[in-house]
Amino acid sequence: MRAGRLLSILMLLQARGRMSAQALAAEVDVSVATVYRDVDELSAAGVPVYAERGRSGGFRLQDGWRTRLTGLTVPEAQALFLAGLPGPAAELGLGDVMAAAQLKLLAALPAAWQADAQRLRARFHLDPVGWFQAAPAPSAHVPAVAEAVWGEHRLFVRYDSWAHVAERVIEPLGFVLKAGVWYVVARSGGEPRTFRLSSIVELRVLDETFARPAEFDLAGYWEASLRTFAERLYRETAVVRVSPHGLRALRRMSAAVAEAVARTESAPDGDGWLRVTIPIESIDDAARGLLALGPEVEALEPEALRERLAAAARGLARLYA
Repeated sequence: MRAGRLLSILMLLQARGRMSAQALAAEVDVSVATVYRDVDELSAAGVPVYAERGRSGGFRLQDGWRTRLTGLTVPEAQALFLAGLPGPAAELGLGDVMAAAQLKLLAALPAAWQADAQRLRARFHLDPVGWFQAAPAPSAHVPAVAEAVWGEHRLFVRYDSWAHVAERVIEPLGFVLKAGVWYVVARSGGEPRTFRLSSIVELRVLDETFARPAEFDLAGYWEASLRTFAERLYRETAVVRVSPHGLRALRRMSAAVAEAVARTESAPDGDGWLRVTIPIESIDDAARGLLALGPEVEALEPEALRERLAAAARGLARLYA
């Protein structure tokens, strides 16, 4: 515990330069007094840590001094080898860079860890595309957008939305890979919006730069946008009666449906069937989904959904009479 904390303090000072005792205490979650004791222990071990007094003082390492320690634990080193997905890295134009970085990391690891890291890479493969789905064709715009995100350059795009093709200048704030599909989160009209790269018809990186908002949180924005999308998508609900087999299939429809099933499922009736309330996008969409479950589900509400399913059943009966 103490050795790990001492190493964390050392790596913080090496990465950030001068830090106050209060800042170090907050980073490693100990008291200021403990930080002073830890710094004394580092100095006693030969690490050149200097204390500077004054308003902007704190602790710092001797200029030019660096440790060869990486601070990596075995699980952290293994995680880094798993993080370098070859497909996304290649699409970003970083395939060779990722391979070189992994070779350098492998060379820096202790000998006892190298075999574990290589075995992990040989025995685990991450495939981000869902079952029965073809991997999306890589967008030719990925490297250019990635460069604009990194360099904070504005982009001119012609974007094919569902309604029409629009031209606009956007300020790219971040890149997201969702289920094998690339999206760029960009400021447009003063507000962040999400653009699917495969829908960009034309793209030019402009010489103009912009100031990325310091408070913008890409992960937080993405999670909030997913929740908003689900709320807008599922505007209605349906009550269904479902068999145990149908219940398992129902849970696989979507994360929103699975969550609603877990929240609303009733006790089984005499036949073992349950009643649940699920979110639906529309009557047509719900009918298509429930028809796939065949006789394992019965729609109870709304009446329009029952009528749509009944009409489909009558059509099937005539077709196969």
